Amino acid sequence: MVGATRTIVMAKAPVAGLAKTRLAPALGAGGAALLAARLLREAVQSAVQAGLGPVELCVAPDASHPLFIELAASHGLLLSVQAGGDLGERMSQALDRALAQQASALLMGTDAPALDAPLLRRAAAVLATHDAVFAPTFDGGYALVGLRRPLPGLFDRMNWSTPAVMADTRERLRAAGATYVELPLLHDIDEPADLLHLPPGWRPEPSPQDT
Repeated sequence: MVGATRTIVMAKAPVAGLAKTRLAPALGAGGAALLAARLLREAVQSAVQAGLGPVELCVAPDASHPLFIELAASHGLLLSVQAGGDLGERMSQALDRALAQQASALLMGTDAPALDAPLLRRAAAVLATHDAVFAPTFDGGYALVGLRRPLPGLFDRMNWSTPAVMADTRERLRAAGATYVELPLLHDIDEPADLLHLPPGWRPEPSPQDT
């Protein structure tokens, strides 16, 4: 499938105290981990349903979590461990590895429930005529990046988790002479105030030990 698009889903293990920690004040550590697991399942399902090519689950801190093993087995995923370094280095290494084998690559997180299969297909279609595609988020970052060629320096020394991420990325793209498209804005689920953007029935109840 050399001409296909690889979709990379980057995820942390859904473990209490490790995943979605900023949601703990509203959900408790256990509830935040349950939501992280739900978001991961849905992201993988969207990536598989898009039918674009191989789907890679790129995980941290290692590949031993039972949910990672279950998803890889049930969906035929490529399972990899995120390389060392900051988020930008891990993203860059995952995308470069994919682009060495496929014509284009999409890299997504698990925090944007609206990043569904149709939107992934739309992102992949953009890469037929552009160097990059992004799904920006209302908090100033982005939930998805897609490339059809490596863009050195695009992720280097970025101030991640700030409202300036997408704006800084635009400047880097222009400086590199790269063509790109931005998809409609999405909501990330990062803070308690973001929980109102969850689909109905997705919000877990805090466990008794968290209340």
